[in-house]
Amino acid sequence: MPSTRLSLTTTASDAIRSHAREGVHHDDGPREVCGVLIGERGEETSPHTVTGVRRVANVAADPRTSYELDPEATLEAVESAEAAGDDVVGFYHSHPESPAHPSETDRREATWEGYVYLIVSPAFDELRAWRWTGERFDPLDVEIG
Repeated sequence: MPSTRLSLTTTASDAIRSHAREGVHHDDGPREVCGVLIGERGEETSPHTVTGVRRVANVAADPRTSYELDPEATLEAVESAEAAGDDVVGFYHSHPESPAHPSETDRREATWEGYVYLIVSPAFDELRAWRWTGERFDPLDVEIG
């Protein structure tokens, strides 16, 4: 049974929330931001732990309502994490004007089975996380500190 908890350092949580707020105040109107969660993938009894984040450009056709991680920057983030002995725990993105729950688009586009998908909503002051099973998002308890 995979871990049902996600632990974020305060620094990682602050970085994600700051990035999301920047997306809200973008020159072209609110847009979703995204990035990679770096740390240690948890086992059955231990939480996934996020100690760092890597911002990645959102290259979606309509960044106001969707996100697509820039492939080259994502690969670079994955390789950098692995070179440092860290794991890619998952990915984050923002919902600038809606709650931090997976949308139908998020469900359709999810591809990294077993990884964490974290959503942050500046408008609702929420930060929530799920693990993608390949069929659905299972909620994770989020601990910050």
